[in-house]
Amino acid sequence: MATAGFRSLPLSIAQLSLPAVLKCGQSFRWQCILLAAAPATPTKTQTPLADAPAQEWRLTLQDRVICLRQTPTTLLYRAIFPNESASPEENALREETTLTFIRDYFQLDVDLIELYSQWSASDEVFRKVQERFVGIRILRQDPWENLVSFICSQNNHISRITGMVQKLCTDFAPPLVTIPATDFAPQQTYHAFPPPKALADPSIEGVLRELGFGYRAKYIQKTAALLCERHEDPMAWLLSLRKMSIEEARAALLEFHGVGPKVADCILLMSLDKASVVPVDTHVYQIAVKHYGLRGTPGKASMTPQLYARLTEKFTAIWGEYAGWAHSVLFTSDLKSFSEYGLTPSASSSSTPSASDTVANGTPDSPTKRKGVVSTLDEETLLTPTRLRKRRKVV
Repeated sequence: MATAGFRSLPLSIAQLSLPAVLKCGQSFRWQCILLAAAPATPTKTQTPLADAPAQEWRLTLQDRVICLRQTPTTLLYRAIFPNESASPEENALREETTLTFIRDYFQLDVDLIELYSQWSASDEVFRKVQERFVGIRILRQDPWENLVSFICSQNNHISRITGMVQKLCTDFAPPLVTIPATDFAPQQTYHAFPPPKALADPSIEGVLRELGFGYRAKYIQKTAALLCERHEDPMAWLLSLRKMSIEEARAALLEFHGVGPKVADCILLMSLDKASVVPVDTHVYQIAVKHYGLRGTPGKASMTPQLYARLTEKFTAIWGEYAGWAHSVLFTSDLKSFSEYGLTPSASSSSTPSASDTVANGTPDSPTKRKGVVSTLDEETLLTPTRLRKRRKVV
């Protein structure tokens, strides 16, 4: 497979697996394009073990489209700009900023192999899934996009959230780059994620409802409006939450429409550098019951604040300061669309997770709840606390 125009970064799949990380419900804007080496009709997400890249992943930033490919030992990357003609100095700067984005976005200063080793040593459940689910790390996303995406996630599933997020881009942001057709993909036009100002006008709610956002339309518009009213630079303010404590940043997020504890914690973990935060919903509760011997008392139909806090405390005690990262591995291993992930050592493939893969189905952030799913948590826990060592650079 030709990789003309791509630069390479030595990086093993144990440190980063694109098919897992980009399809497990963290980010919803990455487009996966199957290359000639991939099966014509993929049905399951599998680990990318072929020597030649089988997929290309594309993400639109505000000024460029990032394109990634992967082999077992190398991450291949390039950026496509609206204006491809540039001076040598400008090209050098573009390459530097693209690599800086990749290192930051995938948090490559965190040694994932070391973390897996520590979690496996202290957690038998993690040890059983680690070999199949390698390379799953937490992304460091743009907080605004992350906030809106997880407002969309309420009572929803991954494929539908992806469709909603794509509609926000195509309907509320101008076209940025058109990539010509190739042997493996038709011509495609890419849009950046719209800024808060683009979604703040009261009329936006009606437009979003027409686009199929339902009750989430009101939440998105009001959140955008509140950000613009309160802050001269909404994006800078959201980034400033990274410097706050978990409690302060969570309280700030809970002021927005449609943001409850679970959505707030997803944002804390996935864009605000709070690695110990474990977002809890019924899916995570069921993981605790299924794998960690946690029992519920009949009669409780919803997740109370007390139950939420207990679950968070117990997972943090098990996995330590990177508890949110470990949780993401187990969460991914429990998704139906990943039921065969890592089982076939042939060429990789990828598909959109099925509608059964809910991100926030019946959580406290949703207007509807599933009856009888969550109950109070037994005090017993099977594992002892562990604390992880500090970060260590790997690339």
